[in-house]
Amino acid sequence: MTQPALSLPHGLAALEAQLQQDLDFLELPAKSWVPEQQHAGEPVRDVVVIGAGMCGLAATAKLLLSGISNVVAYDAAPAGLEGPWVTFARMETLRSPKTLHGPALGLPQLTFRAWFTAQQGKEAWALLDKIPKAMWMDYLVWYRKVLNLPVRNNVRITAINPYGNLIALTVAGAETGRVLTRRLVLATGRSGLGGFAVPDFLQGIDQKFWAHSADNIDFNALKGKRVAVIGAGASSMDNAATALETGAGAVDLLIRRKEMPRINKMTGIGSQGVVHGMHKLPDSWKWKFVDYTAATQTPPPRSSTLRVSRHPDARFLLDCGIVSVSEEAGGLKIATTQGCFRYDFLIAATGFANDFSGRPEFAALAPYIKSWADERYQPEMGAPRQNMLEAPDLGPDFEFQEREPGSCPLLAHIHCFNDAAMLSHGKVSGDIPAVSAGADRLVRGIAASLFAEDVESHFASLVAYSTPELQGDEWVDSTPLLKQENAL
Repeated sequence: MTQPALSLPHGLAALEAQLQQDLDFLELPAKSWVPEQQHAGEPVRDVVVIGAGMCGLAATAKLLLSGISNVVAYDAAPAGLEGPWVTFARMETLRSPKTLHGPALGLPQLTFRAWFTAQQGKEAWALLDKIPKAMWMDYLVWYRKVLNLPVRNNVRITAINPYGNLIALTVAGAETGRVLTRRLVLATGRSGLGGFAVPDFLQGIDQKFWAHSADNIDFNALKGKRVAVIGAGASSMDNAATALETGAGAVDLLIRRKEMPRINKMTGIGSQGVVHGMHKLPDSWKWKFVDYTAATQTPPPRSSTLRVSRHPDARFLLDCGIVSVSEEAGGLKIATTQGCFRYDFLIAATGFANDFSGRPEFAALAPYIKSWADERYQPEMGAPRQNMLEAPDLGPDFEFQEREPGSCPLLAHIHCFNDAAMLSHGKVSGDIPAVSAGADRLVRGIAASLFAEDVESHFASLVAYSTPELQGDEWVDSTPLLKQENAL
């Protein structure tokens, strides 16, 4: 008699079952091992992660898998809108190859590829070129769900203050009040620590005439308008293309360089050596690598550039540095090295800054944080680039360091796991390729420091442990017989 076929899970359900089995085989998450703490009856978190984008999720997942379970991640955005992917990232697809492991933390079933093929099959995977950005966001939403990560949305951190040997966070939004934590991870993405980088020539210009590329821009309001976009990077192309596709009358890319950058240098040396070796290099070599890539610049993707150039109303104005910007007749007059132009609106694709002194939530800490400008940079390293000088001088576990020793010891418990860490640690805390390696480095450091801080408690647990391995019936004591034999 033929046996009925078993009803086995398929598709995403099968993947999730396999992932759970893998976790069980690896005994993950590890058992919780950090002693619970309270302060005057108030609960204390072991770690709080600020930001639940890709880096925040990877850090939170690694903490939980490592047995550090008293953790929470806060994000100011609503659920599903964390990070740039479906907000200010205006490209059509990711720029990274589809095969990169991303935040999978060494678990094959947690990769984007596994998630995609479980739903659409191997043939669809073979046909896929680059990952659509909205699909990547869907994957991150699944990642958070399948690992049951403790993320709280619509919560903004408004202040960070030392509180004895703890860190006090003031939160607003969906949760309000004070949260105490032993360690803090700033997984704040591209904006890092300082937010938007705004050129001096835009200071004082009414913002109804311009926006940063990471702003929430109403592109429909630009229909029929003359628009200028600063720069030749990927963000410049994405914003120019979005404006054109939404009906802008004309878009000029104002490009200071005489030629478009064409070669992505760091792609050429990508390797595990770079991932694990860059942060071990002498400072002079770190500076040399980052300075060179900044000087040569990263080109925009070919597809993003073609997305702009296919429009007849797009112009690439090279060797066109901006001299000044002024308001005139309901628009902007922009003086450049190629002459004066008039526009209705300008988009500044000018990146982000590391100058955290202007961020109110860092006000209590900023004066004490050591940057590369504080003695770490030496003139013989190369050109003193401002954004590199402003970068925080981080320790081996992404921790901040004090500008003056002893001035704010608690900085060692605050970890900068975002784009601002690149000069100290390499590209392991902002981009897809090496985020798992970065999360591993971060969490190893946090675990070691928590264990050292609680060493007396752990030793007391060692002494108090009393579960016997042997019950006393496993052997016979032959000593009395030996004594009798010796007496004969």
